[in-house]
Amino acid sequence: MEALGRWRADWRYPTALLCVYGFFSTVKPLEPFLTLYLTGPDKNLTTEQVNNQIFPVWTYSYLCVLVPVFLLTDWLRYKPVVVFQGATLFITTATLLWLKSVAAMQAMQFFYGVVMASEVAYFSYIYSVVDLERYRKATSYSRSVQLLGYTVGSVLGQLLVSLDLMSFNNILVLTLALTAVALLASCLLPMPRRSMFFHRGKNTAKAGTEGRDGGTGGMRPGLEEHGPAAEDLEEPGGERRGSRVLLQLWRDFRQCYSSRRLLYWSVWWAMATCGYNQTTNYVQVLWEHVHPSQNFSVYNGGVEAVSNLLGAATAYGIGFTEVRWEQWGELALGGFSGLGAGALFLMTFTGNIWVCYTGYVVFKCLHMLLITIAMYQIAADLSMERYALVFGANNFGALALQTLITSVVVDSGGLGLGIIPQVRRRITKCTWQSSVNVARTVCVSAHRYCKNAFCLCSSPYTPATSPS
Repeated sequence: MEALGRWRADWRYPTALLCVYGFFSTVKPLEPFLTLYLTGPDKNLTTEQVNNQIFPVWTYSYLCVLVPVFLLTDWLRYKPVVVFQGATLFITTATLLWLKSVAAMQAMQFFYGVVMASEVAYFSYIYSVVDLERYRKATSYSRSVQLLGYTVGSVLGQLLVSLDLMSFNNILVLTLALTAVALLASCLLPMPRRSMFFHRGKNTAKAGTEGRDGGTGGMRPGLEEHGPAAEDLEEPGGERRGSRVLLQLWRDFRQCYSSRRLLYWSVWWAMATCGYNQTTNYVQVLWEHVHPSQNFSVYNGGVEAVSNLLGAATAYGIGFTEVRWEQWGELALGGFSGLGAGALFLMTFTGNIWVCYTGYVVFKCLHMLLITIAMYQIAADLSMERYALVFGANNFGALALQTLITSVVVDSGGLGLGIIPQVRRRITKCTWQSSVNVARTVCVSAHRYCKNAFCLCSSPYTPATSPS
């Protein structure tokens, strides 16, 4: 029992539980075949209903709940929101399994948007229970198991569909069982005593110092030992403290975005994320349009697995490149954004499903590459608190832009365009981004060259003196 108690007090315990939750919550064998399932005999919906009435709801719900969930996650100290995410994911899967109407599928998409907005709790939880020395390692574990879960889910779904081992409904029953395991793991997570903004506490700095000095012996400085009570860490006057936190967040927001360089990279990040989300949301509709599943054995799961692995390898390899991204990053954005537009162009105007699959893999790898470069540039010289604030604001900007595009272009209440015109507009946006980045790089490089040449010409010439 003493050994078990020591292990539960060690940082590995919450990290292991969070990884279990992250893995089982992301194993979704049916996700690569969702459009096929909705338009098939199980749900009997049309492609237009899926594309123009059901899928847009995810974007709207994600945007509406993002800011409240972001603040509540910190105020409630992460674990309740992680549990809530697991419960909402279970409801989403159950709704998809047992209900059939368009309204029910719209409700399913609403719940899924809430699940995605709650993901901030998953990535923030580790910060509150692991000391700074182990934060990078714990973060890499939690992110890696998510990638593993997505890949295992895609491969498993492809095998079950290709070998005809399970029906779509039985695959959803399996997903429900996996989600139940994730929900159980989230309930077993220890409750943190501190958070990033609302519950920083007087002992946080001391705990961090002890962790760096090795005085805690690997113990986690931010966990409760006996339940959720943390009054000893909180200041009196909860309303005043909340107002001060919100005011400080606003000041940090203004100070961060007063940097022109950070603002430029953030705008690009928001636009790229918007385009990526739009593509991944509707790519299954495009695949179905290029080659209907009635005439072809679909390989959506295998394509998703390959794109996830290659995208992760691309992003991982960026960390080992000896490139001055502050100098060449904008040129990379322009060049690779142009290649991404070319991949989308290939997907839109081809009648070969394998060419379409290849274009999607290339597009996803390029996005992972560029988004990693952008994250490096944005995160430079930012504290952990401002890092979370900036990326939360950028994500909100991406969703706001995505909501605008969805409501005007995709939604049946707007233009209600089909999948091909949608992708063509994304090609236009990517091409415009690429042109702006290349033009900006050329202008900045020319300005630096002229400035350096002027400095060399204007510097006084000092003749060499002979030794006396």
